[in-house]
Amino acid sequence: MKKNIYLAVNLLICTLSLVSVDATGQTDSSGTLPEKKTKAKKVAVVKPLFTNDQVLSLTIAARMQPILRDRAPTKANEKGTDHPALVSVSTDSGSVAQLPINIQVRGHFRRSSANCVFPPLSLILPKQTTKGTPFAKQSSLKLVTHCNNEEYVVNEYLVYKVYNVLTDLSFKARLAQVTYADSAKKQSVITRWGILLEDDSDVAKRNRARPYKSRYRAENCDTMATATMAIFEYMIGNTDWSVVYQHNVRLVLDSTKARPLPIAYDFDHSGIVNAPYARPAEQLELSSVRERLYRGPIYPASVLKRVFAHFNAMKPQIYAIYENEKRLERGYVKQTLAYLNDFYALINDPEKARQVFQDPNGRGVQIKGLGN
Repeated sequence: MKKNIYLAVNLLICTLSLVSVDATGQTDSSGTLPEKKTKAKKVAVVKPLFTNDQVLSLTIAARMQPILRDRAPTKANEKGTDHPALVSVSTDSGSVAQLPINIQVRGHFRRSSANCVFPPLSLILPKQTTKGTPFAKQSSLKLVTHCNNEEYVVNEYLVYKVYNVLTDLSFKARLAQVTYADSAKKQSVITRWGILLEDDSDVAKRNRARPYKSRYRAENCDTMATATMAIFEYMIGNTDWSVVYQHNVRLVLDSTKARPLPIAYDFDHSGIVNAPYARPAEQLELSSVRERLYRGPIYPASVLKRVFAHFNAMKPQIYAIYENEKRLERGYVKQTLAYLNDFYALINDPEKARQVFQDPNGRGVQIKGLGN
């Protein structure tokens, strides 16, 4: 009798083990857990304009005098004056497309005629007419122009490429040869280097994040993202930035993280670019932009060790950017590699690194107003 009861209990256990129960107490007919239906995440991709490094040739035809005279600064979130223009660019099929656009003058330091002959611009593009062109899916782009001397445009472009190597939290950039044609025929036609920059919303989407407009102090932002950005700024010799004022820094918020992520841009005042008009803020008491000063938060040695290891791992790719760039003068390449050598020597010397990155002196000045 006991043996029969024992067999019956075992049979019942085996039968129950074939029927699975989900979190709601329901089973499916096969006895397996029903598949959990999850909404597929939309994969963020780089838009066509930034999928290759070939120099983009384009022509902007507009009444140039009103653009060059539009130097009055705009307030934050204030829309600039629209200047109608026509941009000509090659299509995917090899023909030339002419797109009606609006141009807005932007920036701060480089917007002033006292500093730059030619101001930086924003290109406002009609999405419906850009299909089949390099501007497909674009609605707004920043154009870094030549200011006074186009030589430094290439220098700044390469800084964006270095930043791209170090982190995805960086703006994509495309070097362009831009021809400016005055439709009123009062200005000579000129062709100069320029840099097209990824739109703020696009860099956020690519990192599965959204723009974050509120003020936030650097020490309260995501630790690794902020440490990487701040040490990158030190590497290139740039002090012209502020997280709390979002000056030459944009913040984005990732749904998986509790704190904002900073993304730096605008590097013309860096020592590595060494533009002739660049100068450090007087409050910092630096002799020139070539003199480095760390302006980020103080992090523990464990954080610095991780960041330094990443910079060391990326060193061959960073050096290759300059060594393989044919548009640079060899003297500038040699000078830049020596500048980078100084940085790498420092981060690999524990005592010197501690003095620079963990010394609380010299970083209290928040810079607002320099740069673009």
